[in-house]
Amino acid sequence: MTICERTQHFEELILCKEATFSKNCKGREIYEKPCPLRTEFQRDRDRIIHSRAFRRLKHKTQVFLIPEGDHYRTRLTHTLEVSQIARSLARILRLNEDLVEAIALGHDLGHTPFGHIGERTLNEVFGNFKHAENSLRVADMEGLNLTYEVKDGMLNHKTSGNPSTLEGRLVQLSDKFAYVNHDLGDALRGGIITYEDIPKECVSVLGNKHSERINTLITDIAQNGIVDGKIDLSPDIYETFMKLRDFLFKKVYANNAAKDEEVKARNIISTLYFHFTQHPEDLPEPEQKLLDTQPVDRIVCDYIACMSDFYAINEFSRLYIPKAWEVF
Repeated sequence: MTICERTQHFEELILCKEATFSKNCKGREIYEKPCPLRTEFQRDRDRIIHSRAFRRLKHKTQVFLIPEGDHYRTRLTHTLEVSQIARSLARILRLNEDLVEAIALGHDLGHTPFGHIGERTLNEVFGNFKHAENSLRVADMEGLNLTYEVKDGMLNHKTSGNPSTLEGRLVQLSDKFAYVNHDLGDALRGGIITYEDIPKECVSVLGNKHSERINTLITDIAQNGIVDGKIDLSPDIYETFMKLRDFLFKKVYANNAAKDEEVKARNIISTLYFHFTQHPEDLPEPEQKLLDTQPVDRIVCDYIACMSDFYAINEFSRLYIPKAWEVF
């Protein structure tokens, strides 16, 4: 028995019947010989962590654009918080923790610079751009060749998604649990709102601290368990959680103090897009090599979507901000 086979045997002993067993993995688009040490989902997790796209997340906006201070969330820290919540739930419910971790770590690989404003801008100038779909494209461009189950979870992590596995459903829930709570914390730290602004019902039901709210949500999911093949919050907790989420959309995400740089970010993204589509000779050499095989607008969209916030700003400065003259 190989180490991988031993792990699969342990899954049969530990995981619940609704879990996704690694031995039943649907495979990859390009066949690969099985690894004797790791399951397919473990291999996916490792590939994502070691990818360039994963490293770039540390310099991509979560909510606040280019925040000053070390304690605001980035797209990377958000991803790690989602992974932690989802793994805790997977262990409690006896679902496949390796699959959950791989989906969680990969769910935002395709996010743009400047958060959702970058996504909306690329959708306007390029058309039909969604970060979940782009996450799969980025994974393919890096040659990760992920399994069907991981790609399905990444693609369907948004509210409108319908993941085919319960592990994907856990990441879908954990993504919301993470961003609602950590965005609330960042908004408090940034002075966008005060503790007194938070609806009292949300505080009394979910908790006043970040840790209390996360614990309330995880505990509720754990107590409800898996019912008829589904995982959900109880009605009362769900209603209160959605009230807190709605509060954030009204008071934080649409707040001028939090989003007053969005016009500049939108201008950077759109200007770069139109410049490079009209002047592809200014693209880096790796992108220029693709011009014979792909449409220029597709290449430019991929190039911009992969940028970090600072890289986008530097590219804009290189192209449009005059350099200081050196006088000798």
